[in-house]
Amino acid sequence: MIRGLYAAVSAMLANMQRQQSLAHNIANLDTPGFRQSLQSLDEYKTIQLLDAGDDGSVRTLGTLGLGVEAGEEAIDFTFGALSITGEALDLAIEGEGFFTVETSDGVRYTRDGRFARDAEGNLVTVEGHAVLDRAGNPIVLPEGEVEIDTDGTVNVNDTAVATLGMAVFEEPETELTRDVPNLFEAEGTPLTGEPVVVRQGCLESGNADPVQLMTQMVQVSRAYEAAQKMVQVQDELLGQAITSLGRL
Repeated sequence: MIRGLYAAVSAMLANMQRQQSLAHNIANLDTPGFRQSLQSLDEYKTIQLLDAGDDGSVRTLGTLGLGVEAGEEAIDFTFGALSITGEALDLAIEGEGFFTVETSDGVRYTRDGRFARDAEGNLVTVEGHAVLDRAGNPIVLPEGEVEIDTDGTVNVNDTAVATLGMAVFEEPETELTRDVPNLFEAEGTPLTGEPVVVRQGCLESGNADPVQLMTQMVQVSRAYEAAQKMVQVQDELLGQAITSLGRL
């Protein structure tokens, strides 16, 4: 009976974590370049059921589960669709690759290409982080018309002033960890010499499917409610058992 109570509580806690992950994805549906989080439910722990024979032998009867737990959160790095904005400093990556930016905590990587020119002429992200060139230096834009080639070359008034610092990772699922919703920290080293295709005047949509997310949210909510009812049932049964034993 206690085992049943723990199993039900573990299901509540695991589904609560899944709800938080789904809510995070839903909150960033309109964030360009966003990569959704994925989380599964895993078996918490199993125990073997053994039977001892009269002759001293032991045989395995099977296994018994002790509940569930939320699996380790993974990031889905599939590509989002590109949409045309027509803005000169809106950039999107077609295929593999990340923009390289400088934050107060060091170099980070992003697919969010909503860039702007700040008061000092620096090319920055919407959060104000400096966009880096191929050499790892902040990109400074002189006054004038900005054109960016598909290879990341930045031209101002038909003169090349910098080349975007792009990064490609062989296995982003294992080499990148989320820092803030749209920035990633690298645990590995980017590949060198890998071509990256940049599209000017475009932004990449997030890769989360709103219909799928809402369906999953409903399913998780129902699973949480079912586990909550099981906790109440187990609690009532435990109370009845204690009362009955007390009378004996």
